[in-house]
Amino acid sequence: MSTDIPEGKETALKLADSDFATDRREHDVKSAVIDYWNRLKAGELGALPAIIGLASLFVLFTILRPETFLSTGNIANLATQALPITILAMGLVFVLLVGEIDLSAGVASGLCAALMAKLLVDVGQPWYVAVISAIAAGIIIGAAIGWMVAILRIPSFVVSLAFFLGLQGITLWLIGEGGTVPVRDEVIVAIASRNMPIWLGWALAAVCAAGYTATQLLRWRSQQSRHLYSKPIELVLAQCAVVSAVLLGATYVLSLDRAASPLIELAGIPWGVLLVGVLLIACTFVLSRTAFGRHIYAVGGNAEAARRAGINVTRIRISVFMIGSGMAAISGIVAASRLSSVATNAGAGNTLLYAVGAAVIGGTSLFGGRGKARDAGFGGLVIATIENGLGLLGTKAYLSFLITGVVLLLAASMDALARRRRSSVGR
Repeated sequence: MSTDIPEGKETALKLADSDFATDRREHDVKSAVIDYWNRLKAGELGALPAIIGLASLFVLFTILRPETFLSTGNIANLATQALPITILAMGLVFVLLVGEIDLSAGVASGLCAALMAKLLVDVGQPWYVAVISAIAAGIIIGAAIGWMVAILRIPSFVVSLAFFLGLQGITLWLIGEGGTVPVRDEVIVAIASRNMPIWLGWALAAVCAAGYTATQLLRWRSQQSRHLYSKPIELVLAQCAVVSAVLLGATYVLSLDRAASPLIELAGIPWGVLLVGVLLIACTFVLSRTAFGRHIYAVGGNAEAARRAGINVTRIRISVFMIGSGMAAISGIVAASRLSSVATNAGAGNTLLYAVGAAVIGGTSLFGGRGKARDAGFGGLVIATIENGLGLLGTKAYLSFLITGVVLLLAASMDALARRRRSSVGR
């Protein structure tokens, strides 16, 4: 019996093979770099602009304020400054991924913080009851917004704008006009104002570095065993080395004594940094390793196609608003910890704009379907660095607003241009 394959079928097999050839071919460093460069030209910038911007800001402010910007005290202050915005931006990433917006996230954080403070001070509840109640309130707010957007089909801009105004009124009613509620609970204050023991900081940094390295190597091995596309092992090891160096280097800097007086010792990683790390790992796992996360990307990419594929688009839309407002509540709690009080204007002003800007600067698209939880981390550091550096320079308030506004506009412009580029190349 002849084993010759007919010409038409042979051609079809070759075409089918070519469709998956990219997934199966071996990569060396040169081809991986070329592939990455091609993705950049196609508009897939990821977090690269945020990383370049952060490095540039560090260089700039170090040159302008060499005696203060890189001091251990200022680095620790920069880390705590970035905490509330980063957490709020992390929640907004979920909302932005489905192509929606939540204008009320900032004031929702203030309201939840006010509720926590009132429960602590006026009702005398323990800290854990106050915190759980505040987060539950945030989730309820998100569920109400999501229900109106997904069920009633009211645009998220209109709904969240109405909540933006209404929640400020509730906060004013809770606290009283011009009032402030002090936060003195030791556990709450410790989140942003206390440091973990030095040995614990080093242990956690080592565990995180080892865990990240093990995860990347196991992923590479799994891809190799299945003959799927994978980065060259040299790049994987280099990536692990860079991340480990950043983790251990930051731990070293924050473990140095930064007290102004030799009579006291002030060293260690702030507890809030650990909280952000835990939230970042959890959000990254949800978005990249669960069916729920894949459904979020699908809805953001094409809601109608996701619906026809059997995805409950309504449930996804409601749930992302619940996550966003729940994270806003945590952000408000951290902000209250940092200031040791909650005022009537908590979460108002530029809080939301900074959080949205942080997510977009980090690489999350305003048009939905593209972004990662890590974007909030990079973007939050960029926003905090701008605010911190301009403060050290003694920049006037109007210049600070102008400079920050220009940065946010550039980030949104890059997102729009990258989207147009991706559309032009069919990605």
